[in-house]
Amino acid sequence: MQASQSTAQKDDHACGDPLVIGSLTLHSRLLLGTSGYPNMQVLLESIATSGTELITVAIRRINLDDEQEEGFLSTIRSLPVALLPNTAGCYTAKEAVLVAELAREALETDLIKLEVIGDDETLMPDSEQLLKAASELVMSGFTVMAYSNDDPITCRKLADIGCAAVMPLASPIGSGMGLVNPYNLQLIRELLPSVPLIVDAGIGTASDAALAMELGYDGILLNTAVSKAEHPVQMAAAMRHAVMGGRFAYSAGRIPRRFFAQASSPMQGRVGQ
Repeated sequence: MQASQSTAQKDDHACGDPLVIGSLTLHSRLLLGTSGYPNMQVLLESIATSGTELITVAIRRINLDDEQEEGFLSTIRSLPVALLPNTAGCYTAKEAVLVAELAREALETDLIKLEVIGDDETLMPDSEQLLKAASELVMSGFTVMAYSNDDPITCRKLADIGCAAVMPLASPIGSGMGLVNPYNLQLIRELLPSVPLIVDAGIGTASDAALAMELGYDGILLNTAVSKAEHPVQMAAAMRHAVMGGRFAYSAGRIPRRFFAQASSPMQGRVGQ
């Protein structure tokens, strides 16, 4: 699968090679959710401004028999972006697998963002059910992008199962708390150097996205940070540039941190020597 041509290719080619997830090739490394926007027009403008080439939609929360929601799906399917159905709202592996199968039939895609949530208060992933669902879906031929907590062991198990991408959270869904445990995120990157890693959930503002990319992550998936911003379209633009900037900085290679100062100008030839 090749994402449709977009202005993202013009801006993001300079970030290096494209992001490849299964058979999907993306030039933009910003993935965008579609829920919670003030209205459809703001959503469409935000998608266009962000430069994203992949948007998500929660299948379980959409009544495919409802004309209004069917119209919503029809509209976003007409956009020049790939569609990533997700299993948001599922609490067991059985539920998640069923929703994924419904999504594949309804949207004719093997792509699935796998979410299996443990409870209504924290919305944190249930690792046991997540691993079970991931295994079943991979064996069924899905291209699984698995949303996980920031536990390196769980992330490694998801990669070993054969998930096309592993998506650890920065902080709880919708919290806007940013990267609460950058150490774990960096450790996951070190443990899984060749697996596509995407930070998902908890991003609050552009600096959060840039920091995640500077840790070596391959992309950012966010929703609330844009949809609930005071000016969603403007925030979509900020996130686009933050993801690009973070990728540039990581690719450039930062200077090492030093405990003491180091003069940037040569010491030789100073006046008075």
